[in-house]
Amino acid sequence: MSTASTGLPTGRYGRSSDERADRKLKVAAVVLGAALLALVGYFAYHYIVQTQISAQVITFDSTDTTVKAHLEVHKDAGSDGYCTLRSQSADGTEVGRADFHFTGSATRIDKVVTLRTTARGTTAELLGCHSG
Repeated sequence: MSTASTGLPTGRYGRSSDERADRKLKVAAVVLGAALLALVGYFAYHYIVQTQISAQVITFDSTDTTVKAHLEVHKDAGSDGYCTLRSQSADGTEVGRADFHFTGSATRIDKVVTLRTTARGTTAELLGCHSG
């Protein structure tokens, strides 16, 4: 006596519930992967776009009430922005801070800026530059 098979004939009644669940998981993984890729691309784009201005302090000279700093600024043509400069006294106390704006079509700007201080500054520190 032979036993009849209890499975369904192959290809006759569509996919099994396990195959449908596997397909749904694959679709969900593709959608989530695409969303993650788009999110990483978005942050990478904004990180690159917002770094349009860079600068460095070449030299500085201080008196009891001012610090004159020679800044070299590199920026995209036509973009506007500002750099924040601060000075500290010998004991580390901040004695001055100011933003200096840069506009125009030049891509390289050498400028001596004057930072007013409340006491004699011993540093001229560039905190950062931003577009806008």
